[in-house]
Amino acid sequence: MSLSRKQRPSSINIWPGFVDALTQLTMVLVFVLLIFTIGQFYLSGAVSNQDKEIRKLTATLSALDSMLSLEKREDARLRANVDALRAALAEAEASKTKLADTLVATQNHATAAEGDLAAARGQVQAQDATISALNRNIDELRRQLTAIAAALELAQTKDKAQEAQIADLGAKLNLALARKVEDLARYRSEFFGRLKEILGDRPDVRVVGDRFVFQSEVLFALGSADLSPEARKRLAPLVGALRQISGEIPTSINWILEVDGHTDNRPILKGARYASNWELSTARAVSVVDYLVSQGIPARHLAAAGFGEWQPLDGHDTDAAFQKNRRIELRLTQH
Repeated sequence: MSLSRKQRPSSINIWPGFVDALTQLTMVLVFVLLIFTIGQFYLSGAVSNQDKEIRKLTATLSALDSMLSLEKREDARLRANVDALRAALAEAEASKTKLADTLVATQNHATAAEGDLAAARGQVQAQDATISALNRNIDELRRQLTAIAAALELAQTKDKAQEAQIADLGAKLNLALARKVEDLARYRSEFFGRLKEILGDRPDVRVVGDRFVFQSEVLFALGSADLSPEARKRLAPLVGALRQISGEIPTSINWILEVDGHTDNRPILKGARYASNWELSTARAVSVVDYLVSQGIPARHLAAAGFGEWQPLDGHDTDAAFQKNRRIELRLTQH
């Protein structure tokens, strides 16, 4: 029993080993913490240094950005300057081209001017020769003028005598013309007197001054220029008196019987035979002249004229005035 008690194994004591292991673990932890602390210290320094570097880089980057902006503005300014210089260069080239053209034109003008100058010199020489010839002609003309002055003085003496003769002839001519006018006036008075005797006191035929007046209604229908058979009968006494008096007027008196046609101022109707009062009045005067020629009155002693409505005897717009203004006038005058 004792032997077995001695051989029983004793209880194992692990505490010292645990303590050793804990001590070693603690040392390891301390070492690790030390290492961590040291690493943290160095890491903090490195981070601080990196922050400084970052701030430096940031400042450098800002400076570079500012410099870049300045460079961009400078580049834009330089580009603008380049564009302006290019435009100025183009303008200068255009001016150069224009000046070159002007120079060419000027040279051409100079060449032409030289030719003109040479021609002008030739003209001057020709003019000098002409002037010399003119001077000679002037001297000759002066000699001729002296001779003409002498002849003129002689002619003036003759002219005075001729002027006296011309004055005498003029007086005689005026006297002869006056006598002819008086003769024609006498024959005209005699002609109108005979017509008045033949026609009597008719209201449609009258004497106005030196004119014998027929109302148009006596000879023509309204708007017509054709002489009716009745009108020809009424003109027969005029023809007889004119034949008688024309035989008595001397051939030296170039007498004319004027036949003047007149109308009132009312317009011609549209579609009528005559387009205006001018045409109607002229056609009526011509009809009377044609009739007189057909009755043997020489055409050289007759004249026809139309006055339309522009020589009224009565300016009123009444039927009586219209009738009075529509007329054929006969006037014996001298051509």
